[in-house]
Order: sequence, then C-alpha cells, then structure tokens
Amino acid sequence: MAALSHSELQELGLLYRQTASDLATVREDAANQQLAAYLNQLLGRSHNLIYMGHKPKVSGIVRFYTETYPEVFRDTLLQTLLALAIFAAAGLTACIITIHDPGFAHRLLGPHMMETIEQRKMWTDSIVTIKPVASSGIMTNNLAVAFATFAMGITAGLGTIWMMTMNGLLIGVIGAATWRAGMALQLWSFVAPHGVLELPAIFIAGGAGLEIARGLLFPGLLPRRASLARAGGRGARLLLGTIPMLVVAGVIEGFFSPSKAPVAVKFALAGALFTALLTYLFLFGRPKTKTAKADSAP
Repeated sequence: MAALSHSELQELGLLYRQTASDLATVREDAANQQLAAYLNQLLGRSHNLIYMGHKPKVSGIVRFYTETYPEVFRDTLLQTLLALAIFAAAGLTACIITIHDPGFAHRLLGPHMMETIEQRKMWTDSIVTIKPVASSGIMTNNLAVAFATFAMGITAGLGTIWMMTMNGLLIGVIGAATWRAGMALQLWSFVAPHGVLELPAIFIAGGAGLEIARGLLFPGLLPRRASLARAGGRGARLLLGTIPMLVVAGVIEGFFSPSKAPVAVKFALAGALFTALLTYLFLFGRPKTKTAKADSAP
C-alpha cells in the first residue's frame, strides 16, 4: 500500500466498491456460484489489505504536509479561488455601502464596537493583558469557523457560501469604518502579521466545503455516493492542512499583532510569512524530474 500513489489508492478504493457491487449481483444467479466464490475471496484479501490497521508514523505525517497537502491544494485550487472571490466580493460590497452609509456599520457591528472605533481606540488592546488566554480563544474560534465552513459544504455549498459572505462583510465593514475614523494603518498593521496565515486558511476551508458541494452536485461518471466520498476525502485533507496555519496565526494574533512593535516590523513579518506560505503551497510536493544526459557514444 505504501508504494501506491494517491491517485492509485483512490482507484483501488473505487475498484473495491465496484467489485462488491458486482458480487451482490452475481450472487443472485445460482449458475454463477464459482464466479461469486472467486469475487468473495478477492474482496476478502482486498479488505484486509485496505483496512488493516497501521500505527501512524512520524514520516507519514511529514510526508503528508510536505508532499500530499500541497498537491491536494493545487488540485483543488479552483474551489479555493472561488471561496476567495465570494469573500472579496462581499468585503468590497460592504466597504462601499459603509462609506456611503455609516449607519450600516452601526447596524452590523453594534454600538459598543462603533463607539470604540469613533474614539479611535483599537478594540484589540485588551488582548495584551491576557495574551495566553486570548491566544487560546482565538485559535479555538478560528478552528471552529474553519470546521463549520468545511462541514457546511454538505448543504450543496450554500452554508459555505454564507460563511464566506459573512466573513467578507465583517472585514469590509470594519475596514471602511476604521478608514473613516483615520485608523486604517492601526487596523491593517494589526491584521497583517496573523492575517496572512489566518485568511488563506479560511479560504482553503471554504474551498474544502465547495469541493464537497462539487462532489455532491456534479458526480460525473461516478455514483453520487462515491463522488461525494471522494470529494469529502479531498476536502478533509484540505481542512487538515489548515490546522497548523491557524495555530500559528492564533499565537501571532495573541502575542505579536497587538504589541507595540514598529509597524514596519509587523508588515515585514507579514510579507515573509506570506512568501513562505506561497512557496510551500505552490512549490512543495512537485514530482522530482531527473534530467537524463544525452548519450555521447557514437
């Protein structure tokens, strides 16, 4: 099993389910008892091979994050970009509405937060005094949002679209409200260090939910159940890869983002982290190509 590639493992699982379906059909015909016995024996051996327990190995976890995960991300990039587009469209719409109608921000954010913004105070200042607790709470909240965004893909994607839209609306309204109050630099210097990991993780979780919706709505040649199972597996792997991103983002948001570090340092860290993330997602896990030297023999 270890020698099989990801696509070969998926094909094996599909063949196993198809063989099980064929066995159920063959058993109904008494004249095919010999074929039924053969298929039953074949399925028995396959079952033991596919479902036998293995202790997780550190090397397997390392391989998942260095090879499998970036490959799955690139394979489902369209879904992640769609989630990003929904978020961006909602954010831009909310920003435009807030600039032309300040009351919209009051209705969405509530009077307490708007009062804080109008006083040109950052609502994040309280994080500094309770850094460990705040960091833990931030991680828990972000993970809950990511898991919910992923799981709601089973609603044919409507729940996932709703989550991406609401997150986009909030960031758009907050961005416009702080801009009107002359606090744009304060906001984005706070968001940038952790946001370059947190926001892509949410987009990827949205892409994972949309992948489930794709498998449910567009099964192609596969039975709908098999298509959904396959898409669910890909989506679950996508979600799993966001966990380290959200943990690191939570630590940065709890300890560094609200600190008095120079704005230039915060943006420099954000740039370095975003570059590292893009390098990881788009360059890791690619097949190694060996360039064969031309034979110089006459």
